[in-house]
Amino acid sequence: MLIVDVPSGRVAREVKVPGEPEYAAIGANGIVVVSPASRTVTLLDRNSLRPIKSFRGFASPHIVAVSPDDEYAYLSDDQTGKLTVINLYNERVTARISVGAGAHHLAFSPGQQQAWVVLGQAASTVATLSTVVKSPPPPRSRIENPAHPHLTGRFEPGFLAHDVRFAPDGKRVWITSADTQYAGVFSARTHRLLFRVPAGPPPQHVAFDRGYAYLTSGYGSQIEEVAPNGRIIRTTHAPYGSFDVAAADGFVVTVSLFGGTLAIYNRHLHLLNLRHLTQSSEDVVLAER
Repeated sequence: MLIVDVPSGRVAREVKVPGEPEYAAIGANGIVVVSPASRTVTLLDRNSLRPIKSFRGFASPHIVAVSPDDEYAYLSDDQTGKLTVINLYNERVTARISVGAGAHHLAFSPGQQQAWVVLGQAASTVATLSTVVKSPPPPRSRIENPAHPHLTGRFEPGFLAHDVRFAPDGKRVWITSADTQYAGVFSARTHRLLFRVPAGPPPQHVAFDRGYAYLTSGYGSQIEEVAPNGRIIRTTHAPYGSFDVAAADGFVVTVSLFGGTLAIYNRHLHLLNLRHLTQSSEDVVLAER
């Protein structure tokens, strides 16, 4: 795993991780790295980057997301169809929930009362989970337990889904497609499709920063900056195979699965740096400063 300075693109460090790391997520309490081939999940200290603990017992671990409060990591397992919850403070597994075969991309709502899981890389179904265990009458707040989320249902978005992200306001959820050149924007409450956004050849990925969405098309060699209402502000070139995208602190980065190239943009998608890092890169995450 490479640690790269942004915006210079300089490789600051190479970190050895058990197995062959493919996916990662960063929280205030550590970095969670997933190595599907070895069925291993490794927790690294965020400052020293040294391994703290390795978790095993997975069949096919893939996508990991850290909760907004930085206390939990949710991890999908394609083969078992389970979502595993890891407490990042005491480094223990708190729950394993069956969400559906093919469980892959997932996302938290900003208030972490919901999590959505796409059931496959080209999925006809999305699973929804809740962390709310009690909803007392106003003005009392809802009681939540992110350590033990529960399945609330499944729905069909109307196309084959790939990636998923909640908008910063938590009211809308963006789902990218594996079979159309559009991303769908849904109501977080009703799951109703609100509008579509042209996004280039599938599959696409999506990230948010400062209220704006960034949509990539690896096969289309493009990245878009999109307003909250779905209006495309600008589209620019990305290296071929740049599927994955991350955005934070006014920077947007992509990596190429086919060429291992890192592209660093500012928030308006002006290219700041282009660096060839390796033959192939599966995932990229940005550490907020």
